Amino acid sequence: MSATPPPAPGETPLLTAHSALVLLMALFFGTVMGVLTYFSVGGIASALLAGLPAFGMSAAALHKLVGP
Repeated sequence: MSATPPPAPGETPLLTAHSALVLLMALFFGTVMGVLTYFSVGGIASALLAGLPAFGMSAAALHKLVGP
């Protein structure tokens, strides 16, 4: 098997596939938490206060759980 050569310095991607997947899944979880909180409480501020920490905590947890 031939190994793939490393990309040139100007051709490196902005985000790796691992980072994109983790951020996309964290965005999904944060959005779900925010929407569910909005439906139960009815306030946008409460939904943001639930969704933003859910995004942060799930991003940190998913970074460790999802393999590179």
